[in-house]
Amino acid sequence: MINSGTAPPEKMMFQLSLRRRGISDRNVLQAMESVPRDRFVDPMHRPNAWRDTALPIPCGQTLSQPFVIAYMTEQLQIQPTNRVLEIGTGSGYHAAVLSRLASSVVTVERFRTLVNAARTRLRELNYANVEVLLADGLALPDGQGTFDRILVTVAVPELPQSLLDLLDPGGVLIAPIGPANGRQTLVRVQRKDDELIRRPLVDVRFVAALRGIAREL
Repeated sequence: MINSGTAPPEKMMFQLSLRRRGISDRNVLQAMESVPRDRFVDPMHRPNAWRDTALPIPCGQTLSQPFVIAYMTEQLQIQPTNRVLEIGTGSGYHAAVLSRLASSVVTVERFRTLVNAARTRLRELNYANVEVLLADGLALPDGQGTFDRILVTVAVPELPQSLLDLLDPGGVLIAPIGPANGRQTLVRVQRKDDELIRRPLVDVRFVAALRGIAREL
């Protein structure tokens, strides 16, 4: 964990804010602290990178506020041997956080611009256990296998069966469920034997999931 005596003030406040808002998993806190959030946004937004606020990224998307990222990650309860699927790469920041906790991460994005930028950032920062795919996150190409954990970072009107089918026994899926312009609820689903145990968590607001690969951008 970063030594608070040497961390800059904004980084210290970032760490303190997560703890004050209830993030208690030490591994999640360490992962959040270790990933340089300022490297995942445009230079003009870097002064605000460590604040607990969402930030704009290209293609009309956003980088979620740190608390939401930490909360979703904590609810996944990732184990070191887990293989994780993320739907909605965005800047690649959340994938980088997940990579500090899991064995490997596959992250999927429909915008080519975001895919190329995320691949470059993750390679430069040496997050070697992250694979970035250009694909429709709700209709993955064959051959991806199944996953211990699935994280959906775009809003869907209902839980996609295509993703539930990729969830291993004992696996956990987190997704925001609800209309694009209305109230969404973050839902946690765990597969136990042949049963899916669904539990609502908190209200959230995410951009809506879109089908297919974007023709432009």
